[in-house]
Amino acid sequence: MVRVKPFAAIRPPKNLVTEVAAPPYDVLNSVEAKSMAGEKSLLHITKPEIDFDPILEDHDQRVYDKAVENFKEWQSRGWLVREKKECYYVYAQTMGERTQVGIVLCAHTDDYATGRIKKHELTRKDKEDDRMIHVRIQNANIEPVFFAYKDNEELNAIMAKAASGIPEYDFTDENGFGHRFWVIDDDATVTRITELFTESVEAFYVADGHHRTAAAARVGAEKKSQNPEHTGDEEYNFFMSVCFPESQLKILDYNRVVKDLNGLDKDQFIKALEADFTVKEEGSEIFTPDHLHGFSMYLDGKWYSLETLPGRFDDKDPIGVLDVTILSNLVLDRILGIKDLRTDKRIDFVGGIRGLGELSRRVDSGEMKVAFALYPVSMKQLIDIADTGNIMPPKTTWFEPKLRSGLFIHSLD
Repeated sequence: MVRVKPFAAIRPPKNLVTEVAAPPYDVLNSVEAKSMAGEKSLLHITKPEIDFDPILEDHDQRVYDKAVENFKEWQSRGWLVREKKECYYVYAQTMGERTQVGIVLCAHTDDYATGRIKKHELTRKDKEDDRMIHVRIQNANIEPVFFAYKDNEELNAIMAKAASGIPEYDFTDENGFGHRFWVIDDDATVTRITELFTESVEAFYVADGHHRTAAAARVGAEKKSQNPEHTGDEEYNFFMSVCFPESQLKILDYNRVVKDLNGLDKDQFIKALEADFTVKEEGSEIFTPDHLHGFSMYLDGKWYSLETLPGRFDDKDPIGVLDVTILSNLVLDRILGIKDLRTDKRIDFVGGIRGLGELSRRVDSGEMKVAFALYPVSMKQLIDIADTGNIMPPKTTWFEPKLRSGLFIHSLD
C-alpha cells in the first residue's frame, strides 16, 4: 500500500488567494507569464526570469537565485503563510459541467522507487534536472503533482463531507475554471485518512507531473545520502500531490499536426492511407471521432474519417492497441516518415482543451499541412498500462483543468 502523511501547507491568506494563485509553470512561456503576473503572483517564484528586463534564460543562475529570494520575500510579507498544524486538504476543480474532487497530501519518495507510484510516460533528464534544482534550492515542493488512485468509498465520503462545508478558497480563474479548497484539520479525520491510504490504496498513478515526481524522488535520495541518521520519516522523504479517485477524472484528446506529406500529393497520401483505413470525406464542418480506432483528419479544407481496418493492431498488446500507437505506426512512421515523436520538428501536438478548430486553423494558415484528431485514452487504459509496467508513447494524455499553483506549498523542513 502507499504511504502518505498530512502536512502544514504554506499558503496564501484567504483574501490574497486570487492574487497569488497562478497557472502551472509549464503552461505559459516567459513572455505570457510576464504579461499576466501581478505583484503577488506565484509566477515570480515559479518563473522568476520574468523579473529581469530583458527576460533571462530560465537556467541562468541569477534566475534560480531570484526564485529563492522571492519565495522568502512572499513569506516575510505575509503573502504566503505556514499552517499551524499538519492537515489534509480537499481541492475541487470545475470545468463546465464537470467537477473533480481530490485530496491534497504528501506521498513518500520510497513508493516511487519501489513502483507503488506508477508512471506511464518517460521523462527527459534535462527537465528532471531543472525541476530537481528548483526543489533543492527552495527546500520545498512549490507546485504539486497530479495523481489518480482507484476509488475507495470511505475516502470518497470523507471528501464529500469536507466539500459540503464553506470553502477556504472559492474563485474562478482566467479560463473560467472554478477552484474550491477546504482544510481538514480534525485529528480523528486526519488519522483515518492516513489509515485508509496505508491500508487500502495499493498504488498511485501519475496523471500529470512525471518530471516533478522524479525530481522530488531524486532530491529525497540526495538528502538521504547526506544524512547518516536517516530514518525514512524525515519531511524530505515526502512530496506534495493532489490525488483524485479514478472515477473523478477524464482524459482529453491529444492531437497531432504535421508540416508536410513527406513528398506525396493529396491523392497519393489518401491512397496510402487506404491500405490500413477506410477513408471517407466528411465535408468542411468539424468531424470529431467518437470511438476507439476511429480518427478524423483535416486536409486541404476538408475533414475525413479514418476507420482502422481489422487486423492492423493487436488487442492483447496494451500499447499496440492505443490509437496513438496505431496512428504513429501506420501513418506518421510508415507514410510520413516521422520516426521519433520526441525529436522530429515536422510534428506538433495540440491538447484537446483547444478544440478541433485549432487543428483546422493551423492547417488553413499554411503552418501545417495535415491534422489528425484522436479519440481520448481512457483511465482504464492508463491504469492497465501503468500496472503492466508499460510506457505510453509521447503526448498521449491531456488532463484538464490543470492544478492551480500557489494554493499550497510543502516545505521539506
